[in-house]
Amino acid sequence: MTSPAAVSSRPEPDLVVRREGTAGIIRLNRPKAINAVTLEMFRDIDKALDRFEADPAVGLIVLEGAGERGLCAGGDIRALYDSSRAGGDLGRILWREEYILNARIAKFPKPYVAFMDGIVMGGGVGLAAHGSHRIVTDRTKLAMPEVGLGFFPDVGGTWLLSRAPGEIGTYFGLTGQTMSGPDAVYAGFADAVVPSAKLAALREALVQVRAGPNPAEVKAVIDGFATGEAAGPVATRQSRIDGWFAHDRMEHIVAALHGDGSELAQSTLAALNEKSPRGMVVTLKLLRLARASSSLEDCLVREYRAALEVFASDDFREGVRAAVIDKDRKPKWSPRRIEDVTPEMIAPYLAEIGADELVFGNPDKNKNS
Repeated sequence: MTSPAAVSSRPEPDLVVRREGTAGIIRLNRPKAINAVTLEMFRDIDKALDRFEADPAVGLIVLEGAGERGLCAGGDIRALYDSSRAGGDLGRILWREEYILNARIAKFPKPYVAFMDGIVMGGGVGLAAHGSHRIVTDRTKLAMPEVGLGFFPDVGGTWLLSRAPGEIGTYFGLTGQTMSGPDAVYAGFADAVVPSAKLAALREALVQVRAGPNPAEVKAVIDGFATGEAAGPVATRQSRIDGWFAHDRMEHIVAALHGDGSELAQSTLAALNEKSPRGMVVTLKLLRLARASSSLEDCLVREYRAALEVFASDDFREGVRAAVIDKDRKPKWSPRRIEDVTPEMIAPYLAEIGADELVFGNPDKNKNS
């Protein structure tokens, strides 16, 4: 028989799944890593959604993060880096399952409430920003900083960014700049700002919502705690951002910024100068294609093909090395200049993938053990 002391000393799982009242709770539970998500966690979230979807006593889902730092800092980049260096296939497997999960969240039949308090980046955006009720706070720092890793905004990021007002999404996607809570509402990544100090009370109210999918009732509960803010600092800069980022070629965006002597233009240009030239060109192309797309799934399929190319690229490994491994913040991009990124370099990121590579709504077909 296991002693109580032995039970209490067991480490908590990386994902906590339980029912509280009428709420199915999904808690990312790696606080020391700001709840960075692993392949197993994605799989466990999918299983939790299976369980909660089938349980008539569960009226809504609550996604939250353990610890004080944030909901989620993204995916497990270190594991992807190690697999890429070793010629492994973690990228192919993880991104396939993650993107299918993102699409499932967007169409989940019960209210899906995401608490985006603190840091929310990359894969955390994919788990939260496709939900039906997306809550940010005065502590929210939301970003899609992938271009700084030789990557692009994935997890349906191209779909979300391309639907932001004007060129706000292009700006955030290319610069990787951080959104405040009100910025995130304005950009279409969130629905309501709730003061961080009121989150506990809101959570308590949500777990008491009556069973049965009732989005209007859930929204009414959230609105009772919300500030009503619908625009942050970025909204005041939109006319200038639209002028700079309306172009379809990176060279033209950079030229527009060069031609503006304002402090904002120069700080924006400095942010772009830190990013992967190839990553920026791929990102801009994907954002423009996403703008013409009719569904999140279309964008996820396109992102998956591009992600497979990224996984095999030197730029991805170099970006992760500089940001995560050595932390010298001095990546040596290839090529080093936007002008040297050729159409031939970009073509593989946009190639068609096989019809069976990413299939939505058929979990058995899309999972590899």
